[in-house]
Amino acid sequence: MTQGKTVVRTEAAPAPFQGAPYSQAIKAAGLVFVSGQLGLRPGDTEFSGGIGEQTEQVFSNLRAILEEAGSGLDRLVKTTVYLTDLGDFAAMNEVYASHVGEQPPARATIEVSALPSGAKVEIEAIALL
Repeated sequence: MTQGKTVVRTEAAPAPFQGAPYSQAIKAAGLVFVSGQLGLRPGDTEFSGGIGEQTEQVFSNLRAILEEAGSGLDRLVKTTVYLTDLGDFAAMNEVYASHVGEQPPARATIEVSALPSGAKVEIEAIALL
């Protein structure tokens, strides 16, 4: 623990991608800041399925990290969604809507030229503790 921040780590979500120097999440000031999650299962190195399956796995990873931190998907206040193809927006959004409830968080969705290892979607999040 350093100056009011706590690292969050769970085996129920993938470790930092290729050993990169970041934490799955950080708890600070009554919030949990979750690093961008890809649609990888813990221990896997390759993606399976299309945008729908990858988005489902992203939410599984987010849920595991948030729960480890003492929060949950119902406590999300802000997300940022990165897509490699905005043509996937509707399919991603359908899965997204099924996980964020009736009071969805604020959100930005951005098309990017590429994500690690060919991922189609990455979502980072901020939630209340």
